[in-house]
Amino acid sequence: MEDIVLFGLEIPAHIFLGSVFVTLIVIIANWKLYAKCEQPEWAVFVPGFNVVVAMRIIGRPDWHALLFLIPVFNVYFAFRTMMELAASFGRRSTVDYLLVILFNVFYVLNLGLSYEAEYEGPVYGAPKASSASEGSDARGGWAHA
Repeated sequence: MEDIVLFGLEIPAHIFLGSVFVTLIVIIANWKLYAKCEQPEWAVFVPGFNVVVAMRIIGRPDWHALLFLIPVFNVYFAFRTMMELAASFGRRSTVDYLLVILFNVFYVLNLGLSYEAEYEGPVYGAPKASSASEGSDARGGWAHA
């Protein structure tokens, strides 16, 4: 195969085709994920708004999408939002967090296509369940049966 010239740049054909393939997987994965979360699927094709929709899925305010524009912090924030996305589907183990960070595109595709993975709702700002508070009453004391 010959190199492809795109905007004056010569790109090896195998790199170009690989990029197109991964881009199609990303679009399909996000489309299925948005559908499962009852969000507008067309948002996948709107740059910027797709990040806002992702923030809505995990329960963050819309303006948190702007945090991706902060250099260096955006790397941490990307990992954080990926882990919160996995938690929104009930995937809260360390293995799931590592998988979503290492294989993001394919993990999102798995969440979107898997029949077992159900959207449980936003996790950001949700109260954390702890075993210590299960037996206490509203005043902070232990409830007597």
